[in-house]
Amino acid sequence: MLFNSFGFLFLFMPVVVLGFFALARIRREWAAAWLALASLFFYGWWDVRYLPLLLGSICFNYWAGRYIGAAQGKARLRGLTLAVAADLLLLAYYKYAAFAVASVNAALGSELPVMSVVLPIGISFFTFTQIAFLVDTFRGEVKEYNFVHYLLFVTYFPHLIAGPVLHHKEMMPQFADARSYRFSAGNWAIGLSIFTLGLAKKVLVADNLAEYANAVFDQGGAPGLLVAWGGVLAYAFQLYFDFSGYSDMAIGLSRLFGVKLPINFYSPYKAPNIIVFWRHWHMTLSRFLRDYLYIPLGGGRHGTLRRYLNLMLTMVLGGLWHGAGWNYVIWGALHGGFLMINHGWQALWRGRPAAPPSRAGRVAGVLLTFVAVCIAWVFFRAPDLPRALEVLRGMLFMSGVSLPDAIGARLGDGARGWLEQHGVGFYLGGGARFVQTYLWVGAAALLVFFCPNTVQIMRRFEPALLEAGDALERASAARFAGWEPKRRWAVWIGVLMVLSLLSLNRPAEFLYFQF
Repeated sequence: MLFNSFGFLFLFMPVVVLGFFALARIRREWAAAWLALASLFFYGWWDVRYLPLLLGSICFNYWAGRYIGAAQGKARLRGLTLAVAADLLLLAYYKYAAFAVASVNAALGSELPVMSVVLPIGISFFTFTQIAFLVDTFRGEVKEYNFVHYLLFVTYFPHLIAGPVLHHKEMMPQFADARSYRFSAGNWAIGLSIFTLGLAKKVLVADNLAEYANAVFDQGGAPGLLVAWGGVLAYAFQLYFDFSGYSDMAIGLSRLFGVKLPINFYSPYKAPNIIVFWRHWHMTLSRFLRDYLYIPLGGGRHGTLRRYLNLMLTMVLGGLWHGAGWNYVIWGALHGGFLMINHGWQALWRGRPAAPPSRAGRVAGVLLTFVAVCIAWVFFRAPDLPRALEVLRGMLFMSGVSLPDAIGARLGDGARGWLEQHGVGFYLGGGARFVQTYLWVGAAALLVFFCPNTVQIMRRFEPALLEAGDALERASAARFAGWEPKRRWAVWIGVLMVLSLLSLNRPAEFLYFQF
């Protein structure tokens, strides 16, 4: 069941919402249990075979958390170690066993049988969410062990399939707050507006860009410079609007129930460097990797070399979190390298008088960061390493430049001849797709680089849980009119909703569902 499907919008959600607020009038605990059961139904709709796996994981981690919270001394650490190891082993079996066996066979020339295991949807998210709960329990930060609230915390359907990665301390107080169980017209206006913005991003932009990205990544042959960059840019913006749209929809759905989710996406392509990019892309995963991997490894406390090694290891493991394959390892390693270069550059200038960055300097930083991110996306999107290298060669001018023959015919013989003399080739067909690719890419770029994000639009009404940060703190100072519960905004949101519903004839999965 997809957020962007008629079944979800007009059957599942009305039943869940009506049941929730009806039960909340009788007893809050019943409403929380109803929402948890609805979330389990939502998960089971994908593949009911893995519902026992999810429930088993929840019961095990809840019991482990209670044990760790009550234990003392070495028993406390031993309980944490065994519980986290069990979670990671479960994740490794379903997500990485086949990759590990295939890698061993390729390296040693062996013929070990490769297991065919279907990846349970959302396993990375509910595993990391519960590992964070166990570590927080060990640190003494968990104050509540209500099982119904814990069940809801893990299974809560707005986040279950593709995040955000939740913290126990963020959600449990909200599930215990009586205000979350009272119907609020304000919450509904805010929630539906945010949900509609996310739905529009997904079905009106991301899904339309997919065709042009797939045409480059899923076909054979070496693409030329313009074709390769067109496909990569189409994918970069497809993923942006797909993930941003999902994040908005999750926040909006949760707000209907009076619950705020943590912000997970904040204009990452506007980042002036790769450090800021990772503060604004998949923010809750970045937070998890920082708090539960990078800092425990030592962070930057043991010298420059150790800091860079920790950065690289964290990003490589972050790449593997996204998928079991060498493409994801390379993607993570590239970002690890980018971060090392960025931190090294900042270290060179540390202690010197810092002049405010010029507008040109900031634009150059944004463009350089965006190009680096796009190069890394090639490995993230390509079906295998050979195809990634073919696309990358095209981007780096190693496969020449070619244009559709239809465009060459419109240029006239003189211009076409001049281009051919300078190495530009022409190929039959594809003229309409070539033009459409760059029109869609141009429109997406205007939205990404020159328009406010959803948090900025809704800034006056605190749409989500905000983590302090440079850009987040400036959200309230944005130079545009934000959302208000007034007629003109109702009209705009209504138009977006109608256009989105008219595009739901072939709903597509969100890209992050596969992780």
